[in-house]
Amino acid sequence: MLLPARISILDRANSRVGFSASEALHRVLDRARLAEELGYHRFWVAEHHAVPGIAGSVPAVLMAAIAGRTHSIRVGSGGIMLPNHQPLVVAEQAATLEALYPGRIDLGLGRSVGFTQAVRKALKSGKADAERFEDDLIELLGYLSGSASVTVRPRNASLPPVFVLATGSGIETAARAGLAVVLGGPAVFKTDQSGKIPSLERYRARFRPSRWFDKPFVMVAVNVAVGPSPDDARKLLLPEAIALARSRTTGSFAALEPVDNDQEGTLSPRENTALESSLSTSIYGTAAEVRRQLESLAEATGADELLVTGGAFDVVGQSESDRLLAGIFSRSWHADAESLTDAGRGLRGAV
Repeated sequence: MLLPARISILDRANSRVGFSASEALHRVLDRARLAEELGYHRFWVAEHHAVPGIAGSVPAVLMAAIAGRTHSIRVGSGGIMLPNHQPLVVAEQAATLEALYPGRIDLGLGRSVGFTQAVRKALKSGKADAERFEDDLIELLGYLSGSASVTVRPRNASLPPVFVLATGSGIETAARAGLAVVLGGPAVFKTDQSGKIPSLERYRARFRPSRWFDKPFVMVAVNVAVGPSPDDARKLLLPEAIALARSRTTGSFAALEPVDNDQEGTLSPRENTALESSLSTSIYGTAAEVRRQLESLAEATGADELLVTGGAFDVVGQSESDRLLAGIFSRSWHADAESLTDAGRGLRGAV
């Protein structure tokens, strides 16, 4: 079985207990540089507001810093939450980044709003704004393409590819607009009797070619950790999984902290259920085990690209996981001459 043609990283800029926010953000830059050295195709960052466990809140700013410290890897947002912004402003940010780093910028867009009522009030956005996502998206595409009544500056010869995060009606929106789709979370593992994912099959069937994509493009996002043993890999995922589980009862996603052997036993039944749910939709183990899991995922999803997610407290372990995972894909790409050619295109191609 074949792995997806490309592999990329989404880094949520996790905060870590004992480290400053500045150190957390510089860690993102360090990881991006390593990802470029290892041959990852893209490096994306996300948008989270007023979350104690997340240091990155403004993707466009962090994208500029990453692009300025790398040379060839594509840099993007996974994603910018359109309900929180005016489409014109997002288009201007993307156009400015594209002018500074031509052919290297991706624009991933989502429809989520702030996690709490206080954050939604501060952002002046809410559920009604999320319901306008498709209209706002079409407006933004008009600005980028130059077909709107207002001309976005700077104008560029190239357009950044646009990806839609498949939350809510995102898959249907991406199909109608002719854009790439990013599917993550439990939805990645919800197959039908034929072993396929119905939502992705509908996306492919209903896709309308556009100036951005002439055929469907599926990126699958999943937490991945590779280690010397399954237990080592699981330990990399535990800090974020526990923080997420505790957020279900505390309402706050905390900074990552190291996990000792007894910490799982302190979780409430509800938190333990959330923890197991998170780990069940993650892929982890030795290189050989992870490869087998990724091949099964590729078969079920038909993914064009894998987007690796998941934050770790252990930055050394995470770097080694990134290296091991890149090695899995490198061996796949070099399996025969045709794979090698495709890999070269995938690593440094436009999309």
